[in-house]
This record gives sequence, C-alpha cells and structure tokens, in this order.
Amino acid sequence: MEPRRQDDDPLHADLPDSDSLKDVKEATVPEVDLNNTITEKETDEMQHELIKLEEEIATLKQVLASKEKRQSELKQCLGVSSLSGLKENLSRGWSDMQSTTAYKKTSETLSTAGQRTSVAFNNLGTAISRKIGDMRNSSSFKSFEEKVESTMSNIKLKVGGSSSGGSFEDVLSSTAQACAQDVPTNNPRDNTEFP
Repeated sequence: MEPRRQDDDPLHADLPDSDSLKDVKEATVPEVDLNNTITEKETDEMQHELIKLEEEIATLKQVLASKEKRQSELKQCLGVSSLSGLKENLSRGWSDMQSTTAYKKTSETLSTAGQRTSVAFNNLGTAISRKIGDMRNSSSFKSFEEKVESTMSNIKLKVGGSSSGGSFEDVLSSTAQACAQDVPTNNPRDNTEFP
C-alpha cells in the first residue's frame, strides 16, 4: 500500500510538507507571550513591590530572632527552664484542645459508649449468674457434685483412715482448717527453746 500524499488529503492541503519544516529555524519563530495583558509599567510596579516585600520579610525575621534571643535571656534570669516552658506549652495546648468542639463530641461519644458497655457487662454478669444458679439445680451438676463427694470420701478413707461422709462443702471446710493448722506462725512467745 502506497503512503497517502498530503495533496490528496483535503484536511492537510494547507499544511506545508515535512521537508520545508526542517529548514525553519527556531530563531525565526517569534516568542508568544500568553500573559500579554500586563503592561510594562505594571510589571515594573509588581517587581518593585516584590522587592519591598522581600526586604520587609528579612527585617521581620531579624526582629523575631532578636526578640526570641531576649526572651531566652529573660527566662534564664528568671530561672524558667525550657522544660517548664515545654510543660506550660503542653498544658496550654491540652486546655485549648479540650475546648474544641471535636474533643467535646469525642468525649461525649466515649462517655456514652462507656456507659453502654457498663450496662452490657452488668447484663452479661447477671445472665451468667442466673445460668450458673440454674446449672447448680440441674441433675447433671448434682451428679457431678455427688461424684466429687464420693471421690473425696475415698481419698479421706485412704489417707486419713475414716470417712466422715459429709457433703462437698464440709470436705472443703475441713481441708481449709487442716491447711490453716499446718501453717507455722512466727510468734516469738510460742518458741520455748530460747530463754
């Protein structure tokens, strides 16, 4: 297929061919200023204002630096350390933050969430207590309690020689009493070896 010539294309008929474009130098193309709406006088005024602003900024920076230096000298004379200044700044920042509406809304939301969580845990504790109470009255728990009592009686028979045949609570209280009697006391009056 033969390349199409620009002469045959009605859209590109007015465009120069590529060979003639290679001969054109950049210097012959005039510079186009898209910001042509500003006059030379306005440009000079803006440059003068810019220079003035830059000088003022430099002056303000020098004044600020000298005031900060004087501030640090006065703090040093008064015994105010940078740590106390930091503490003061943090305190002021914290109080400023607490006065913002965002902090107040967040605080209210967290307080409400805490109250709801407390109620939920209360309800959960009540439900668990009720369920344990129901379980204790169930036949499976009574069966478990009887097995524990039987096992404890057998252990007492083998270890102690006699069985009291008491309930589970009796066995636990007697075990606690036995443990309390085995604990030595450090009372100096009980010790009769020393005069």
